[in-house]
Amino acid sequence: MEQILPALAALIVICAFCQWLAWRVKLPAIIFLLLTGILVGPVLGLLDPQALLGDLFFPFVSLSVAIILFEGSLTLKFREILGLQKVVRNMVSIGMLVTWLVTALTTRLVLDLSWQISFLFGAITVVTGPTVIVPMLRTVRPTAAVANILRWEGIVIDPIGASLAVLVYEFIISGGGRGALGHTLLTFGQIVAVGVIIGAAGGYLFGLLLRRHWLPEFLHNICTLALVLGSFVLSNLLQHESGLVTVTVMGIWLANMRGVDVDDILDFKENLSILLISMLFILLAARLELAPFQELGWSALWVFLAIQFLARPLNIMVSTLGSSLTWPERHLLAWIAPRGIVAAAISALFALQLLNIGFDGARLLVPLTFLIIIGTVLLQATTARLIARWLGVAEPEPKGFLIVGANEVARAIAQALSSNDLRVQLAETDWDKAAKAKLDGLPTYLGNPMSEHADRHLDLIGIGRMLALAPQESVNLAAALHYRLELGKNNIYVLQAQPIDASTPKNRQKSARQGKTLFGDEISYASLAAAVGAGATVKTTKLSESFSFSELLQTHGPGTLPLFAIDPRERIHVFSVEEEVSPEAGWAVISLVPQS
Repeated sequence: MEQILPALAALIVICAFCQWLAWRVKLPAIIFLLLTGILVGPVLGLLDPQALLGDLFFPFVSLSVAIILFEGSLTLKFREILGLQKVVRNMVSIGMLVTWLVTALTTRLVLDLSWQISFLFGAITVVTGPTVIVPMLRTVRPTAAVANILRWEGIVIDPIGASLAVLVYEFIISGGGRGALGHTLLTFGQIVAVGVIIGAAGGYLFGLLLRRHWLPEFLHNICTLALVLGSFVLSNLLQHESGLVTVTVMGIWLANMRGVDVDDILDFKENLSILLISMLFILLAARLELAPFQELGWSALWVFLAIQFLARPLNIMVSTLGSSLTWPERHLLAWIAPRGIVAAAISALFALQLLNIGFDGARLLVPLTFLIIIGTVLLQATTARLIARWLGVAEPEPKGFLIVGANEVARAIAQALSSNDLRVQLAETDWDKAAKAKLDGLPTYLGNPMSEHADRHLDLIGIGRMLALAPQESVNLAAALHYRLELGKNNIYVLQAQPIDASTPKNRQKSARQGKTLFGDEISYASLAAAVGAGATVKTTKLSESFSFSELLQTHGPGTLPLFAIDPRERIHVFSVEEEVSPEAGWAVISLVPQS
């Protein structure tokens, strides 16, 4: 006990650090988690997962994967995939079989493993998974069609791929032949039947409890967790390995059930999933042994190349026949298919079981699977954004503004930007202010823009800058710190709650940490709110050779405050303390003009 507690505490601390580092450098956390696991496990020998958890290791892995898949399936909305259902269906059926066969044949020919182990490895590596897809999509930012297809595929294919691996395993231990084939097909039918029935029934009944408010809100999360774990174990008791199908069906059912709000549940499950994913990757990587990697040698590279450059493109080519997807979108789909936690978990499980019954080649299953995981994640995470831009299927260069606040100042500025064909997205916690913004026709998110709910629902497509226009300094500072990495620190602008004494170094350093200071040191929210309350309006004025910027200021009179300038190339410039803007002929200037 004295050794277990410090080890578990250290493991959680390391998980948190790896997740933070991944967020900081905008790479999938799996890279740092796997490298850490390999370092503390086979390299330094500091962590032995089997000794740490004992007989609880594989049950912990199974239950964790169930929670992770359920959380992922809660995000799957049918409305997001309208018109592309056929593509997803093909990718997790025909396309999956193509990937399986190509991978199995390559493994057999290149590594000279037995047919049984080769087909099992092929089944294990057909899965992608939300644990690696979702972080990659945040960085790549492809078109909505590509993003939704990849997210649906990553979540749905996990239980299907795991079931395929179970079928191959059942075929192997049955000894092959006609009897084994019949047994395998029967097993498949039982897995699907048990998984769908229990998943749909559990999702529907729990949805009724939520919709009719028969559960107090403080019990929603704990009851959801109990339902997921109980349904998973019950399914596996009725039919071995049907639990993953059950939790996936249950999550999709709840996500699409009318009148059921799962946002709070999703917040809890996301936090739990991040911790479980982090722990699993480190623990599974720490179990690796270096000798099998050396035995695989460079021949394993051919397996990786076949999966990346042959199996995946063939999968997409077959799956997208007759779809509305453009060729660049298909090419990007053919490039992105990183392997994740489910592949790692089921490879470890089946390798141990096959080794116990005498399949010596099974010792290479885990290292080969981890090579594919590491290879696909590293290659695709570092190149997918560049390829998406090259193909023209990444989001266009964002010119829009996220505006924190929907007060009278924020609404006036948002309307002026919108009238100049610039996308704006307001975020406000006050219902009355948000309602007024929506009545003005401004896209407005009601809620905390720094929350996990906002991370899922706040539409940032086309958004490249943030204007913090809330009257509370604490809100502006929190928003600036939250979005500076996602949008870039040079694209964060903050309106001061009070004028800054620029002569005080402490105040200047504080302002610099928040972001660029909007409109000037002497300009504050209070001064702008007073001007708008006195009748000042935000106007756009076109400059010309005969009407310069200085003449604009003179014409509108004292108190005129330039806010933004748009040059002839339609680039927008923000007036701030840190930026010097010199509008010329052909530019348009957006200014706050006092009432005449």
